[in-house]
Amino acid sequence: MIDVKATLQESEERMQMAAMFLEESLSRVRAGRANVAILDGVRVNSYGQMVPLNQVANVSCPDARTIAIKPWDKKVIKDIEKAIMDSDVGITPENNGEIIRLGIPQPTEERRRDLVKQCNKTGEKAKVEVRNVRSDVKDKLKKAIKDGLSEDNEKDAELELQKLHDKYIKKIDELLEEKNKEIMTV
Repeated sequence: MIDVKATLQESEERMQMAAMFLEESLSRVRAGRANVAILDGVRVNSYGQMVPLNQVANVSCPDARTIAIKPWDKKVIKDIEKAIMDSDVGITPENNGEIIRLGIPQPTEERRRDLVKQCNKTGEKAKVEVRNVRSDVKDKLKKAIKDGLSEDNEKDAELELQKLHDKYIKKIDELLEEKNKEIMTV
């Protein structure tokens, strides 16, 4: 027999993961404002090991259009520069021997629209995942009726599932709206 509470708990976790994935993906989108999260995926070759950038340097935003990277060991400055050039960040680093600076360019109107479309696509993927979770759990509940779950319990669980679905779809919409507003703000 199916454990309804455990099934609903599992479905909420999966929906939450979809929302967290979206939030993480949106944080990496360059919206014309300096954000150290765009460098999260950059790995640097440091003493023969590939390590995240923030483990070999201090990464900060001194102003809205600049990211400053100050390596703890000046010997890795070339490796950091190479890692940024090889990554998909799309910004050319400027090196003065001690600090690497990344100037964040102001995106054009067309680029802003493309970024909004890209964010909306990612958001739609997250929504599809939430809907898939709902569909999977609904199927499990339908099969559980055959295994002895009462129809009333199934209907209550389905109602609870729909509430979870609505909650996470709303959260995804709010995340997208916030990011789109950030992107379109000049």
